[in-house]
Amino acid sequence: MATFLYKLGRFAFRRRNYVALVWVALLALAGVGAASASTPTSSSFSIPGTEAQKAFDLLEERFPGASADGATARVVFKAPAGQKMTDAGHKAEVGRIVDELSGGSDQVGSVTDPYTANAVSQDGSTAYVQVSYKVTSMELTDETRTALEETGAEARAQGLTVEVGGDALQATPEMGSTEIIGVAVAAVVLVITFGSLVAAGLPLVTALIGVGVGVSTITALASVLDLGSTTSILAMMIGLAVGIDYALFIVSRYRAELAEGREREEAAGRAVGTAGSAVVFAGLTVVIALAGLAVVNIPMLTKMGLAAAGTVVIAVLIALTLIPATLGFAGKRVHGRKARKALDAKAAGGAETEKPNMGTRWARFVLRRPVAVLVTAVLGLGAIAIPAASLELGLGDDGSQPPSTTQRKAYDLLSDGFGPGFNGPLMVVVDGKTNDNAKAAAAELSDTVKKLDGVAVVTPSTLNKAGDTATITVIPEDRPSSVKTEDLVHSIRDTGGEIKADSGAQVLVTGATAMNIDFSQKMNDALLPYLALVVGLAFLLLMLVFRSILVPLKAALGFLLSVVAALGAVVAVFQWGWLGGLLGVEQTGPVMSMMPIFMVGVVFGLAMDYEVFLVTRMREAYVHGERPGEAIVTGFRHGARVVSAAAVIMIAVFAGFIGSSESMIKMIGFGLAIAVFFDAFVVRMAIVPAVLALLGDKAWWLPRRLDKALPNVDVEGEALRQRLVDDASQGPDGGPGADRELVRV
Repeated sequence: MATFLYKLGRFAFRRRNYVALVWVALLALAGVGAASASTPTSSSFSIPGTEAQKAFDLLEERFPGASADGATARVVFKAPAGQKMTDAGHKAEVGRIVDELSGGSDQVGSVTDPYTANAVSQDGSTAYVQVSYKVTSMELTDETRTALEETGAEARAQGLTVEVGGDALQATPEMGSTEIIGVAVAAVVLVITFGSLVAAGLPLVTALIGVGVGVSTITALASVLDLGSTTSILAMMIGLAVGIDYALFIVSRYRAELAEGREREEAAGRAVGTAGSAVVFAGLTVVIALAGLAVVNIPMLTKMGLAAAGTVVIAVLIALTLIPATLGFAGKRVHGRKARKALDAKAAGGAETEKPNMGTRWARFVLRRPVAVLVTAVLGLGAIAIPAASLELGLGDDGSQPPSTTQRKAYDLLSDGFGPGFNGPLMVVVDGKTNDNAKAAAAELSDTVKKLDGVAVVTPSTLNKAGDTATITVIPEDRPSSVKTEDLVHSIRDTGGEIKADSGAQVLVTGATAMNIDFSQKMNDALLPYLALVVGLAFLLLMLVFRSILVPLKAALGFLLSVVAALGAVVAVFQWGWLGGLLGVEQTGPVMSMMPIFMVGVVFGLAMDYEVFLVTRMREAYVHGERPGEAIVTGFRHGARVVSAAAVIMIAVFAGFIGSSESMIKMIGFGLAIAVFFDAFVVRMAIVPAVLALLGDKAWWLPRRLDKALPNVDVEGEALRQRLVDDASQGPDGGPGADRELVRV
């Protein structure tokens, strides 16, 4: 591995014009594809294997033309105090709006009249108009959406309260200006780390090229592969962070090789051969974690993971090829003026005075007090993780919107006028096709469901044209996200099982509330198998890298601690509202169901990045004969500053997405940022050296049989170093002739 990457790095350095041209051509090609692609729609949301999804699919089959997946809207009216919506003047105004909506756009499927559809509250104060569209919310034109938003302007002038709810007003997520601030912070960190504008600019430029290629490709394929708008945003988030970090590590190693007096091409080859090996294996852990999301069997989550994994692969390829190419263009400017003067003085034989850096001082402090550092770090993360015990999962609806939005106001009006459960109706589907008894089974089911606890209203059944399928709408007494409503869903399903045993008719429960319950349950059921798969594969990968059992085990346990602490912070902010105003969280509520498992996947990959980059330096020093404590200090002397800079950059990039208008993106951005902080600065910088100090030589123990069975990937580049020494001894003065011979091997 190291030898191959060494040759690749030297090739890219020498042929830098061609390498740069290839990547620019790929960027242009992807950009043209994105520009010429049709506008992507929202990714279809499905939960294979769940009862709610089976019922949804059955409705599309048995009720053709109903546009079950089309956008919906509810225009809610509330009369002034002392008046009713049944007053003649209000009825006329509502009738005019119904006609206006019906003929306002060819995307409208149907519009219900509240006075003929029993959509007026018992006290007469509230009424609503149901609007169904033929297309999804993301396919609605601006004209259609604007017409809906402007509905009721004249009615408001007459004193009526008019608010609009439903997914028809759902817009494409927009990024805030904080994302630009995140990139700016990354640039400042790079300048401070390298002391050179050129060296700082290389990781940024190459990362932006990689993200451009990845996101443009996703956009070009969005319509073909049914990729939603959040897919490209999350791919951008991950790709930008790892792209900068991987470039940072290789550029840093290149500068270190130059400082040891090597020629530029040789330094590029060695940097890619050593740090590049760590990049490959770190990238593999991220790809495994993201691609592993497929085990959850949620198509949307799988697509998001695979798209982000593809962007990470591009970031790795750019780090291995475009970075050494750009280093060839940079020349001596990869060092700042001060560093260049120091190198010139060193080359001239001047005295070299190097003070212990912050990483060295911190490592020595941990070695003196490993138990105190370990206990403090574990207890601190454990305290932050306490709120995770109160984690509530759910999918967002209009009730989770900020109170100032018209969607939330419409939600509250419907709750006040029709009851809390009206916003979460349950659709019960009775399939009697096998024995033609749908009508009788539906009647029996209605009578039974009316007697269940938590039921407010059961509507009469509706049969399809064939008469083999019936639907019943059940309105719960409590709000959609309550435990009482969840218990009601299970009770209806139990009742359906009894009816199937008696009559053979199948009963299925669906609707947004049932979908939410099934989705959350599927996420919970998939979390442990997902963790076992991802952690298991990464454990084997890290065992190959470090030739140890305890080091990968410690890495996995440290990750679990940091991710649980991050979940605790997410619950405290987004569920409890702590610091919500500071972070722009206008409305608290359940944590998005897919957020924890997605965060686990991403953070695990990133956590292993820091483990690989930091501990491989320690392993390299230990292999070269240093004692365990000395190896820890050496690893921190060379890697702590770079890993810290990488972590700050990732935190800045992820935190930039907190400014998104999409609550899920905001939540994931915060969760990833805080998780990286915990993992990099508490786990990797404190717990890891403390544990290694306590383990001593045992940390690098591997059974002999296992050592012989495992392939030697040589991430430290020991075989490469020995080969270079041997070849150099055969060449003139160890000169470049031997190196050229190595390239031809």
